[in-house]
Amino acid sequence: MFTNNQQRMKQSEFLNVVLPFKDKLYRLAKRLLVSSEEAEDATQEILMKLWSKKNKIEGYKSAEAFAMTMTKNYCLDRLKSKQASNLKLVHSNYSDDSSSLQRQVEARDSIDWVQRIMEELPEQQKLVLQLRDVEQYDYEEIEALLDMKPTAIRVALSRARKTIREKLTEKHRYGIG
Repeated sequence: MFTNNQQRMKQSEFLNVVLPFKDKLYRLAKRLLVSSEEAEDATQEILMKLWSKKNKIEGYKSAEAFAMTMTKNYCLDRLKSKQASNLKLVHSNYSDDSSSLQRQVEARDSIDWVQRIMEELPEQQKLVLQLRDVEQYDYEEIEALLDMKPTAIRVALSRARKTIREKLTEKHRYGIG
């Protein structure tokens, strides 16, 4: 990536490093902050911080893991701040008599339900579930990102999945309400 004469990482080199995992940063931010606008702002902020540390990126074992950790910490800080209390989730629901459209709406409804259930999970379970099931990180990567023991990761993941399974079963058994 660098020649002996280069001291500074060029923008194109930086983009080659960061762009492959930019969407993962956004999805993690969205999972934690819920609001798309807040997630976009957080992602932009992390990219700016990464750019300011661009000459140190090579020193990290994994730039992606470093960026995911930065994103997690930034979002948790945002959630703790006063501004976070103003964040709201807006759901738009609609229906139509068309059966294929009805199936699409039902599928979206199930996804919405899973997302709502995930939002109610304890922070650690939410993070582990997002990283493992959504982002497809392996256990060792999650261990490094969240500084958790493997057993704790498996327990958190198991509890999160169980909660989602139980709440979805309950919803489908009793209907909405």
